[in-house]
Order: sequence, then structure tokens, then C-alpha cells
Amino acid sequence: METNMTSAADVLVIEDDRQINELVGEYVRLAGLGYRAALDGASGLRLAREQRPALVILDLMLPDMDGFEICGKLRSDPTTAKVPVVILTALDHEQSIRRGSTCGAAAYLTKPFDPDVLLATLRQHAR
Repeated sequence: METNMTSAADVLVIEDDRQINELVGEYVRLAGLGYRAALDGASGLRLAREQRPALVILDLMLPDMDGFEICGKLRSDPTTAKVPVVILTALDHEQSIRRGSTCGAAAYLTKPFDPDVLLATLRQHAR
């Protein structure tokens, strides 16, 4: 049965760089949300399906699969289709930004990120 709420408003951060993942997690906590981490795409998809997050923060360059592919899989799965995805990546060229929009991302942020923009994005999209 699908529900609009998770057991706790949590954010799943799919980022292979452990330090960046944990740094983003600190901002997630500052925003008053729970934090879960995945260091690769397959783990991120599994965690998102096991317990639907309020929001996914997604890197595009992961060791096992492309972030655009993950975004598409999240959008096509009824369990995660409505979960907002925020792309957080070093890829700042127009083609990647357009692909982010095409795959259904709610926002596209680039690294290095502005902490205030990240916090505002978390507050805007996490439900």
C-alpha cells in the first residue's frame, strides 16, 4: 500500500564520495530531517524501495551506474515515482542540466554547493 508519508521524514543521499555524503547528511540534519546514505546506485535504489524517502539527493557519477539512469528508475517505479529527486553533481554543463530535467529531477545543484541553497532546496522539496 502506498502512503504519502515515510515513518520519519528522511533524505536518502546517493553519493559515492563518503565525505561528501556525510557532509550533505549534516545539512539534511540541520534541516530537521533524517539522513540515510548510499555509496552506489544499486544500494540507493534498494534503500529507496525498502523505505520510501521524503527526498533523494543524487550524484550523477557513481561507480556502478549513471545517476540519470537511477533517476529514471526511481521515476518509473510506483513505490518511488513521486519522491522528489535533487541532483547534486560536479557536472555543470547545459546538456547535463537538460538531462536532469528530462529524467524528472525536482532540482539540479552543482558542486561545490552553496549550503544556503542546499538547505532551501531540502526545505522546499522534502515532504
